[in-house]
Amino acid sequence: MPDATDTDGLTVGQASRRLGVTVRTLHHWDETGLARPSLRTAAGYRLYTAGDLERLHRVVIYREVGLGLDRIRAVLDDSTTDVPGALRAQRTQIAERIDRLQQLSAGLDRMIDAHERGLLLTIEQQTAIFGPRWNPEWPAQARELYGDTTQWQQYAERSASRGPEEWQAVADDVAGFDRALGEAMDAGVTPGSPKANELVERHREVFAAYFPLTRQMQVCLGRMYEADPGFAAHYDAIRAGLAAWFRRLIDASARAHGIDPDTATWQ
Repeated sequence: MPDATDTDGLTVGQASRRLGVTVRTLHHWDETGLARPSLRTAAGYRLYTAGDLERLHRVVIYREVGLGLDRIRAVLDDSTTDVPGALRAQRTQIAERIDRLQQLSAGLDRMIDAHERGLLLTIEQQTAIFGPRWNPEWPAQARELYGDTTQWQQYAERSASRGPEEWQAVADDVAGFDRALGEAMDAGVTPGSPKANELVERHREVFAAYFPLTRQMQVCLGRMYEADPGFAAHYDAIRAGLAAWFRRLIDASARAHGIDPDTATWQ
């Protein structure tokens, strides 16, 4: 490396400021041989000449468009390298990355909406899927009551990935379960029986479309089904007394699993 005076080129610090890269980056490019300063002062300081800076500018440009350092070295030093071809290939990769990022952005938008709204369906879609007795205000009311809970977050995460067809499948599962409850009550199924316990397990499976339901949480829901006028009206419209009967099924199953329904909490 030729010696020079300090006026023949730029120091590493000066070059880093002019190029907008760190001194550490320039040292790395020097060590790997990608872009080395051509001069050294008598005091041992390395200096970048105008030619060195031109190469560095090209390295920075190619790096900014996403080329790896090995690819940059080939573009700069290998006369057989198809530079336009390399740049077109990089452009294709960037376009694919942009498409993926746009998809991620759209997914984040849906996730945000789901956390804020709960149900990403129009009022018309909600009515078509859940029936004329569905109240479109219920999701907002649920968020007001439960928006800071883990279960709401789990529900929102499931909701974000669902469209009308997926929600229709959920509604069909719920309707099928409701029919099975009514038929079991008509058949005289008793709490604690194998058929009753099968229905309790099916309820947990169906409810998992909203969030995972522990047995203690299920007991709490059973209480609410009987005590809450809205839920009680829903079940009693299927069969008179169904809400209270279903709660007894849930409580009997809970006892069989070592849970006292009288002290069960939401956990």
